[in-house]
Amino acid sequence: MFDNPAMLVQKNVPLQALNTFHIIARAQALARIAHEADVQSLLAAPEWADQPKFVLGGGSNIVLTGDVKPLVLKVEVKGRQLVGETAKAFIVQAGAGENWHEFVAWTLAQGYPGLENLALIPGTVGASPVQNIGAYGVELQDRFDSLDAIDLRTGQLFTLNAAQCAFGYRDSVFKHSSEANKNKGYKAIGLKNSALILRVRFALPKRWKPVLGYADLDKKMAQCGCNQPTAQQLFDWVCEIRRAKLPNPDLIGNAGSFFKNPTVSTEQCEDIIARDPKVVHYLLADGSVKLAAGWLIDACGWRGKSVGQAGVYEKQALVLVNRGAVDGSNGATGGEVMTLAKAIQTSVYERFGLLLETEPVVV
Repeated sequence: MFDNPAMLVQKNVPLQALNTFHIIARAQALARIAHEADVQSLLAAPEWADQPKFVLGGGSNIVLTGDVKPLVLKVEVKGRQLVGETAKAFIVQAGAGENWHEFVAWTLAQGYPGLENLALIPGTVGASPVQNIGAYGVELQDRFDSLDAIDLRTGQLFTLNAAQCAFGYRDSVFKHSSEANKNKGYKAIGLKNSALILRVRFALPKRWKPVLGYADLDKKMAQCGCNQPTAQQLFDWVCEIRRAKLPNPDLIGNAGSFFKNPTVSTEQCEDIIARDPKVVHYLLADGSVKLAAGWLIDACGWRGKSVGQAGVYEKQALVLVNRGAVDGSNGATGGEVMTLAKAIQTSVYERFGLLLETEPVVV
């Protein structure tokens, strides 16, 4: 912890190693946050108290379109432990700066299953509730207990439960600002850029059962002749599936899935099926239908295409990649990535009448 905030802040910091797209950009100022006291020290300093702030976790869900002017708060809060139990669940806590995948592996090693379907998702624990990450039938909200955060205006600590986080599909209270809600004409809490998550707690079921039902997992079960996989088997299968489909950001710059899977009514889906019978779709519990955005993009002919050094991944059209070197040299700019993304959105809209929403935060 730092008593002198000046010791906490670095100036003109390269960011290409701190974002998984490996886009070249710089932070005018960056502070590494290992403890809540680090935030409080910054807020006590006149130079930084009123400075706009940008919270950076693993950099796996952002597209940098230029140098970052707000003070970058690089979250590096560590720690993993069992902090309680209920009749139904183990309550496991992790620091916001912990690597997500390593944390999932640790929970299994400790005998706390429940997160295995979310294996190999890039990023940090602190970013997981912001995005309400999800994969293979499990979303973070299904395993969430509560989190601790710090107000970036007052330095006050606070705790949120699941309802207060307002989880939605790849959405939460941390992705919306109070000002934006005010402009829409209603009062609702928004914590975008005004709070920093410190710790997250998960309720992992004592009576565990596998979450299945996806074609890729069905194939794995058929291959091994196993209808009741263990949590470790599911973890291993998910890792194998993701590694086969998705590029390793250490080797090819990317931000994972770039677009959200759109949700439509059954009538809209039937209309699309009438024109494109092979469209990949999933019926949801509320009667709506989720369409596979990757299939829609692929159907529009974008797989393998490029704009400058930004491209659509050959093995999965949902992923945009940086075709340059991972050290940032000769790589894609944020502008090229967004030009490609907008061209894809236009194609999908013109063919299917659907506007794809982007997942990453554009900075």
